[in-house]
Amino acid sequence: MRATVRWAHADFRAHRGEALFVVLASAGIIASLLLAGALFSYAANPWQRIFNQSHGAHIWLHTRAGADTHALAGLDGVAALAGPYRTTATTVESHGARAGVTLRAAAVDPPETARPLVTAGGWLTRPDTGTGTRTGADSAAGSVVLEASVARALWAEPGDTVRLTGPDGAPHALRVSGIAEAAEPRYHPGGGPGIGWVLDATLDEIAHGDTGQSVGLRLADPDDTDFTVQRAVTVLGADRVARVTKWQQARAEAGGDDRLLGQVFAVFGLGALVAAALAAAGAIGARVRGQLRDIAILKAVGFTPGQVTRGFLVQHLAFALLGVTLGTAAIALLGARIPGRIGEAAAVWQDLPGHTGLMIGVPCGALLLIAAATSLSAWRAGRVPPVPVARAALPSAAPMTALGRRALGLRVPPALVLGWRAAFPRRGRTLVSVARLALPLALITVALVAWSTLDQFRDSPARMGLPAALTVRAEQPGGASDAELERTLAAVPDVAAVHPGAEVAALVPGQTGTITLRGLGTAGSPYPSEVVEGRAVEGPDEAVAGQGLLDLLGVRVGAWVRMTVEGRPQILHLVGRTIEPESGGRVITTTLDALRERDPGLRPDFHALVLRKGADPRAVSAGLATAAGAALEIRETPDPADRLEPARAVIAALIGVLALIGLTELLTLISTGVRDRGRDLLALRAIGLTPRQIGAMIVTAAGLTALASAGLGTVLGALTGSRLVDAQGASSGIGAGIARIPPVPVLSAVVAAAVIGAVLAALVPATRTARRRPADSLSETL
Repeated sequence: MRATVRWAHADFRAHRGEALFVVLASAGIIASLLLAGALFSYAANPWQRIFNQSHGAHIWLHTRAGADTHALAGLDGVAALAGPYRTTATTVESHGARAGVTLRAAAVDPPETARPLVTAGGWLTRPDTGTGTRTGADSAAGSVVLEASVARALWAEPGDTVRLTGPDGAPHALRVSGIAEAAEPRYHPGGGPGIGWVLDATLDEIAHGDTGQSVGLRLADPDDTDFTVQRAVTVLGADRVARVTKWQQARAEAGGDDRLLGQVFAVFGLGALVAAALAAAGAIGARVRGQLRDIAILKAVGFTPGQVTRGFLVQHLAFALLGVTLGTAAIALLGARIPGRIGEAAAVWQDLPGHTGLMIGVPCGALLLIAAATSLSAWRAGRVPPVPVARAALPSAAPMTALGRRALGLRVPPALVLGWRAAFPRRGRTLVSVARLALPLALITVALVAWSTLDQFRDSPARMGLPAALTVRAEQPGGASDAELERTLAAVPDVAAVHPGAEVAALVPGQTGTITLRGLGTAGSPYPSEVVEGRAVEGPDEAVAGQGLLDLLGVRVGAWVRMTVEGRPQILHLVGRTIEPESGGRVITTTLDALRERDPGLRPDFHALVLRKGADPRAVSAGLATAAGAALEIRETPDPADRLEPARAVIAALIGVLALIGLTELLTLISTGVRDRGRDLLALRAIGLTPRQIGAMIVTAAGLTALASAGLGTVLGALTGSRLVDAQGASSGIGAGIARIPPVPVLSAVVAAAVIGAVLAALVPATRTARRRPADSLSETL
């Protein structure tokens, strides 16, 4: 054991550069993986992130005016109170959209508990003159901060002026000073009201004494939520509590985002971990192969195969452990100081779920994979023969092929021919090298497929099942007739088509659940659903359905489905499957005429507006409000990509991590190739090749290897990525067919970047090798 330790110490002193490369490669890869995990947790847990950053309240009690909420501070388990805040119910309108908003009085300084996180604009500021609001559009005395989901529904941005109707029906105008996030239930059209914050004076001007109260309770133990709610209601009096919202409700509304992002990035994270372990293990294996002569000498002086194996295993495991420890410690101590969103994610990550598991699991998983690969390399080191001359007697490469000899005869540059021969020496060894470098490139392509799919939601919503950008509902049933309303809507500029529609709840066969039955469009003007399987609706009693409905009923395209609508049967023939991003895909769509066969008096509940290409929904909404007055409720069609927008930062981080892994693999392959071909390079120098030609041969070999790996990786990545995204779409109910392969220029850029990176990485070793004297390489022939 003492001899093994002494040899390991001497080996470390003799090869400090190689040991440093192994340690730094392991540290960099682990640090990158942990940063990717931090960004993933940051994006996949939006509610938890907001809750932690804002010191959110676990319970919100909405009470009537006059309730003594200060007594709640004395309840056991209540760590802090937010408020009480005076509130009033209002209706806010902007750009033709309308939303119910509960205004909450706030101070100029944001509170410490349940502090709104301003993401755009600024917080409330006290006006220079005046304390009330004016009803003109140019009023500057009143300002409001809108919760992000409310601002999105109203298309409101900082600096906009919104129209507001108070409890007494009087109109007011407020300037949007900022947009903030809060760890409370989001606003959904048709659901509960949203949240807005105003100053006390502004609330007095709007409410005129018609106010309620809201108070937030931050608990020491979140598990005591239900018990604390019971005690709080008892203290206040059940008759004074109008509504209670709990943190579980808000988290559940954002839970769909967690699941969706979790499934998308689970494969990426696992693949990156495997690729990182293979890259680190490859670097260790290359170092072992570079010391075959030293191993032979050790065996000649009496080392047993077991001692050699244990020596290499312990030595390189120590290097890997040191690198993993350095990478983990760097992120734990310095991650929060990284500028930008990465540093913010690393700072918040410590309080997010799964932090401890990732901080322990990622390094341990990588270390175990490295240990497994290192054990194989160490075992091979133990089998090295003790006679080093035997290596020189073995052929180092395959003989020159007829194609290579013919290329030399045609005066093809020798560097190109010999570079091709060096890049692809033997079939088995070539496949291993290309496959190892192709793995990170394939994962990069998978990430680009996910990115392109998100872009498709933005750029081509019709292909993603969202052809209608706006939905219009008539608020006055006794107003204009359906035909007059459709003519009014169609006359607005940039409106390409108007499709009347109605939705009803239907019982599935067996009456074990309900689905959404939608009548949209008419037989003469069908709704342009994106059909990915089967065909569109063409005749009576035909319908298309989402993947979620097909899975729920256990049927396929072509089946007849019987359902019950308001006590009467409805039988439809499923002729196609559509991309359906709403209601988990549990939607069946037919024409409005088909629904009228069951109910002749059925009138449209809404109208779906398909806009011309390039039209701005906000401008069209304002035009609709002008053309139809206040008789319409205009809503923008929800875009599922909005929930996945934080995923872009995670995808970019993963691409960076995988690029680092690919660079490590590339450096390992180049150094291994140069060392293994040392005797060939000596022979080439002897027959007259110049140093420039030898350097060009090494660069060409690296470029050709990268080209083959990039071509293989991009093809496999595009195919795998499209299948993964489609599988995710099918499992979420949206349906397969949403994947979008990146454009050819993007894939070509990936290939070009890999080749250019390989050429640049090979320049330094190529230059050093070309300048070496034949005497320097003589010892490497043994």
